[in-house]
Order: sequence, then structure tokens, then C-alpha cells
Amino acid sequence: MATVTLNDLLPLEHRGWDALCSARGGTFYGELMTDDAVMVLVNGMVLDRDTVASTLDHAPPWSEYHLDDARLVPTGTDAAALVYTATASRTGDPEPFTALMSSHYRLLDGRIRMTLYQQTTITH
Repeated sequence: MATVTLNDLLPLEHRGWDALCSARGGTFYGELMTDDAVMVLVNGMVLDRDTVASTLDHAPPWSEYHLDDARLVPTGTDAAALVYTATASRTGDPEPFTALMSSHYRLLDGRIRMTLYQQTTITH
């Protein structure tokens, strides 16, 4: 049986954030997400894969980010969630964005795919 590990998911999550920093988020997540995957954002929006793929390349890019306290939550022999705290900022924003993130992944046909992404904002 295949397993999904922290060493599989954390670098993948960094590649996603790197894509968001270079205005390639739609392309990256459009390929990573399963057909029925969704992103649940702190502003209450729920975006399906097609919406993510068609819009995230046009979102303002992040200028920097940090991922902290990453941990793996196994959800089956071929699936797991990566839970972490993200702090990111955009040029010109007065405060950084800080949120708890959960990214759920599943191994499908030998490839890790995102099935669900969720943000919970943290206020200071």
C-alpha cells in the first residue's frame, strides 16, 4: 500500500506558494487539484477546480510567505492532510495575512492530487 508522507506534501505545498508568488497559481493548482476538489477561503468563497484554474493566475501575487508548524494528519493508506500556519504578505498591504491552512491530498494513479484546501484566519 502506498502512503503519503510529510516529506511528500510539504515540498508540494511550497511549490504551490511559489506559484502564487509568481502569478502561476491557477496553472499550478489547476493541474494539482482533482476534478471535484474545492478551495474554501477565509472570505467565505468556495472555488471549484475550474474557477481556481481560470482565476488564480490573475490574483495579485504574494511577495513572501512562511509556513510554520507543519504536521501530517493521515486520513487513509493513500491520503493525508497537511496542516500548517501560513504567513504571507503582498507589496503595499499594511499587515501580513496569517491563517491556519489545511490541504488534503490523495494518491491517485501514482500521483499526489489535492482534494480539498481550507483556510482559517488568525487574528492577532
